[in-house]
Amino acid sequence: MIIPIRCFTCGAPLAQYWEEFYRRVKNGEDPEKVLDELGVKRYCCRKTLLAHVPAIYEVRRFKRIL
Repeated sequence: MIIPIRCFTCGAPLAQYWEEFYRRVKNGEDPEKVLDELGVKRYCCRKTLLAHVPAIYEVRRFKRIL
């Protein structure tokens, strides 16, 4: 799944937070603190970022070269 541009519930823009959120969590920071520092307050937006599975990184490994 590609990173959601907007929250599915409230429609708030989320794509701007994804790269920093993913990088910081991957480096071992607590996701709760990262979301607080990024200013993501609504539970629906937090759920969307926390539950997102970045499958695009797995899929692009199998990209066929023409």
